[in-house]
Amino acid sequence: MPPGFDGKRIEAAMREVLIGIGEDPDREGLVETPARIARAYGEIFSGLGKEPDKVLARTFDISHDEMVLVRDIDVHSMCEHHLLPFHGRAHVCYIPAKDGRVTGLSKLARLVDLYARRPQVQERLTTQVANALVDQLGARGVLVVLECEHQCMTMRGVRKPGSTTVTSAVRGVLRDPATRSEAMSLIVRNR
Repeated sequence: MPPGFDGKRIEAAMREVLIGIGEDPDREGLVETPARIARAYGEIFSGLGKEPDKVLARTFDISHDEMVLVRDIDVHSMCEHHLLPFHGRAHVCYIPAKDGRVTGLSKLARLVDLYARRPQVQERLTTQVANALVDQLGARGVLVVLECEHQCMTMRGVRKPGSTTVTSAVRGVLRDPATRSEAMSLIVRNR
C-alpha cells in the first residue's frame, strides 16, 4: 500500500459518494463496494511514494551503445482531474550511457507502471519516464511515446470514444533528427 494509505477513510468516503448519487449503500450489491474500491485504490495508486532508483538499480555491463527499445507496454493510469482511467501503450527507447551498461528490459515496463500507478496526467507520465532514464541510468538519449485513450473524454464530456492522445518526450542524442526518425520507425513498424 502507498504511504499514508487509509483504507477505512476511503470506504467511508465511497459510502458517502454512493449516498450522494442517490444510491443506497446498504442494498445488496453495494454493501461491499466501498471496501472493494478501497482495496482497488491501494493497487491502482501503488506507485505513490516509490522512486525510480529502486526499479533501475540493477544494470548489466554489456558495452552496448545502440538503441534499446521496448514498445507496446500496456499503460493503465488514473486521470488526476476526474479520477477516471486512461489506458494505452507506452514505447520506451534509450541509448545507454557511455559505459554501455543496460537495465533489464522488464525494468522499463516496471518504470512505466511506477509512474502510471499514481493520480496522473499523460504529459507528466511521459516526462517522468524519460527523465528517470536520464537521471538514473545516465542514458545518452531517450525517446518515450505514450498513446492513450482517456475515459474522461470517452464516457463523459465530449464523449469521443476511440480518440487517442499521443505524447512524447525526447532527451539527448535522440533529439538528432536521423536518430529520432530511426527510433520512431521502429515504434510504428508493422502497424
